[in-house]
Amino acid sequence: MLREQTVKPAAGIPALLLYLAVGVGGFVGFFFGMQSHNGWLAGPSLLVGTVALLALTGLFTVAPNEGKVLTLFGTYKGTVRESGLWWTNPFMTKKGVSLRVRNFETNKLKVNDARSNPVEIGAIVVWRVTDTAEAIFEVNDYVQYVAVQSEAALRALAVAHPYDAHGSEDIALSTHQEEVNKGLLQALVDRLAKAGVEVIEARISHLAYAAEIAAAMLQRQQASAIVAARQTIVEGAVGMVELALASLKARDIVDLDGERKAAMVSNLLVVLCSERSTQPVVNTGSLYT
Repeated sequence: MLREQTVKPAAGIPALLLYLAVGVGGFVGFFFGMQSHNGWLAGPSLLVGTVALLALTGLFTVAPNEGKVLTLFGTYKGTVRESGLWWTNPFMTKKGVSLRVRNFETNKLKVNDARSNPVEIGAIVVWRVTDTAEAIFEVNDYVQYVAVQSEAALRALAVAHPYDAHGSEDIALSTHQEEVNKGLLQALVDRLAKAGVEVIEARISHLAYAAEIAAAMLQRQQASAIVAARQTIVEGAVGMVELALASLKARDIVDLDGERKAAMVSNLLVVLCSERSTQPVVNTGSLYT
């Protein structure tokens, strides 16, 4: 496996001035040699001017947050990261690699979650190249590699977790976003390390049930919410009834037997748990008649 080697080639401005001067001098000598019919001057001058022009093709620039990977006849020679104008062997191949931070948003994938429910899921991945040699030589196209591996990791994550926990302790896609994002980030780090890519951030950007079951799942969520709300109301009502009975007994306001307590509890629960306002009913008779 190739690792990046940072190199610093020759400065470009002195090389530019030198080869321009040599090239101009060579072609001026060739012109004067042709004018004076001096082959010993014209021939070497033309050769020197041509070599100087060829040497100028070794100039290249490196922009900020960019790396230039240098190869000579198929052999990796190093990477130039320092910005500026540089000169190297004209036969050296120079391939630019952006070191900037990039965003990638996956397509909205349709997959089955851990409970075989079809869901739509998408993610945003923030990444950058950290090792130019691995990015160029270890994979065919590192940009496409990031895209394919990101979608593969997202599919694996969706299959491993349910959409909703429904009261269980399982990590759910919809309710445990922090844990899910951490799992996605770790999966991408493991998959993209061999391509010289650092994953800075990964998070779920879209999550929904598939259209064919969305209506049924919405009803299920609404039913779960209603049950949870009712449970909270009942627990509160029971506490209030218990408090009322304890206060009546502590203050010795009225002495209730078991049957009257049951009737009072029933009336209070109806009042406290009813969805609509209750209508008072005055009882002028006795509970035992």
